[in-house]
Amino acid sequence: MKARIFLYLFLFAALTAVYLGVSGSRQIDSLSAKVQSLEGREEAYQDSLQNSMFEILDMQYFSLENNDDALSYYDHLDLDNPSGYISDRLLESNEQKGDNPLVPYEGMNGDFKINKIKILNHKWLIADFSDGKYWGELLITYELKDNLDVDFSVKEHLLYISTN
Repeated sequence: MKARIFLYLFLFAALTAVYLGVSGSRQIDSLSAKVQSLEGREEAYQDSLQNSMFEILDMQYFSLENNDDALSYYDHLDLDNPSGYISDRLLESNEQKGDNPLVPYEGMNGDFKINKIKILNHKWLIADFSDGKYWGELLITYELKDNLDVDFSVKEHLLYISTN
């Protein structure tokens, strides 16, 4: 009788071990497939991130902050951030009542004000202006003088015509 109990216990333990072995093998296969899938997605994300970095570097190519030759024109001035200073000076022209004096158009839906500025180098910048409904762009030359005055001169301008 004792021998049969041990035989049944041995068979039960053997069946349990086989079941756990097969179940564990299936879990390992499932987890391996998930890991491979995630590794593939990670590789795709890394490629996407690298492409985004290249796009950012390409967009920053025409930028005063990344142009050491253009920045060297301002070495003698005590400015930590020449781009920020020039942008601030340009945005000060928005504080006047009415249209911004640099915008050669009269606002149709309000006053034209400069919204966004991209400083290209030590002489040129691009600015976006809008009155809330109509918008346009300006190509501006500027000169930052030794006394930190900035002279702006609009060279080209355009106003987008809304088709709505």
